[in-house]
Amino acid sequence: MPLIKVGAHLDSEIAEDAFVTVADDAPLTDAPAIVSLARFKKERDVLLARNTPLGIRLKAAENPEELGDDVHHFAVVVLEIPTFKDGRAFSWARILRTRMKYRGEVRSVGHILYDQVALLQRVGVDAFELPETITLAQVRRALGEMKNVYQPSADGRKTIRDLRAG
Repeated sequence: MPLIKVGAHLDSEIAEDAFVTVADDAPLTDAPAIVSLARFKKERDVLLARNTPLGIRLKAAENPEELGDDVHHFAVVVLEIPTFKDGRAFSWARILRTRMKYRGEVRSVGHILYDQVALLQRVGVDAFELPETITLAQVRRALGEMKNVYQPSADGRKTIRDLRAG
């Protein structure tokens, strides 16, 4: 699956993924690693002592608030979407960006549909591991489809109400 990163001006590009997802029972290498929440809880001190970027992968049922201030040690937080009907990743991304003030990469992986791309970006996702059925051109088109928005969100865009009042 290609990794697509979204820039500040909604520009998007296919990016090289510097991180390796490491299974709970696999040894760590010197490469930047993404580990599960369970592994992080067991090996917290060892993982934080590494001199290599670290990422964490959260399952849909794992609230990022469980990380507390440790969230700021991670270069990337990966949010799993097991099925398109599971919207918890939307909530987790927004919590990461607004309540927790997380400024690293928020990446979504899993069962993502075309029409969810722009909404995920609005709540704070800035990288996507998408299925081969969604192309970079489609991501760019999806990100440009919502010209105006009604609800405030993590992306800071002015709402229609703000625009009318302005």
